[in-house]
Amino acid sequence: MISDPIFYAIAVPAVVLLGLSKGGFAGAGSLSLPVIAFVIDPVRAAAILLPILIVQDVVGIWAFRRTVDYFVLGWTLAGAIVGIALGYWFAASVSADVVLAMVGVISIVFGAHRLWKDRLGARAASTSPGWVGSLFGVASGFTSQIAHAGAPPWQLWVMPRQLTPAYLVGTTAVFFGAVNWIKVPAYLALGQFTGENLGTSAVLMPVAIASTFAGVWLVRRVSPERFYTAIYWLMIGVGVVLVAKAMG
Repeated sequence: MISDPIFYAIAVPAVVLLGLSKGGFAGAGSLSLPVIAFVIDPVRAAAILLPILIVQDVVGIWAFRRTVDYFVLGWTLAGAIVGIALGYWFAASVSADVVLAMVGVISIVFGAHRLWKDRLGARAASTSPGWVGSLFGVASGFTSQIAHAGAPPWQLWVMPRQLTPAYLVGTTAVFFGAVNWIKVPAYLALGQFTGENLGTSAVLMPVAIASTFAGVWLVRRVSPERFYTAIYWLMIGVGVVLVAKAMG
């Protein structure tokens, strides 16, 4: 495992953000890879985080297993499979920094737009057809494969549908639980599941599990209005960090 204390000073807060994301505050986890990538190679950082994500998915799915919107899940997951394949095939020719910058800008614009719309009062939930969700699923799968940054594209389609917090969290948990397992063969092919990387994942695992339960606890005690407002602000924060990382 990695023994550098500076790495863990960065990695532990990043894993806590992942846990809060898996517990319900979707989007916070998108900050984790860019943060860890400041101290180690991004591909290696992604490989270390993937087993952690998979374990956190189990906690999130178990906690919200009864609140899943299968219409949203089916359409987006179908697209995500295509997006993951594209991300794997184009990994050598697509700059992760460009992907991070694009996702970051979209997150900032979308989050700010939704906050502005909220100030204008109630609005009708989106009723866009399922095939539109598949297109966003492709984008989510692609950015997830390249940089574990699949949450913003997913949120662009799902959040305007105004699911209840429980259904949003449950559907998100199952979606990314499936996406992360689909990514495993690609990381195996890249040879990134080394003993040192898996050992580092194991050391960080207790923090990951505890922070996921903390996220579940918080989500169940936050009103729907505050929950959505928090998510939009998180999207803006995620976007700023992603753009900064890409430019740096």
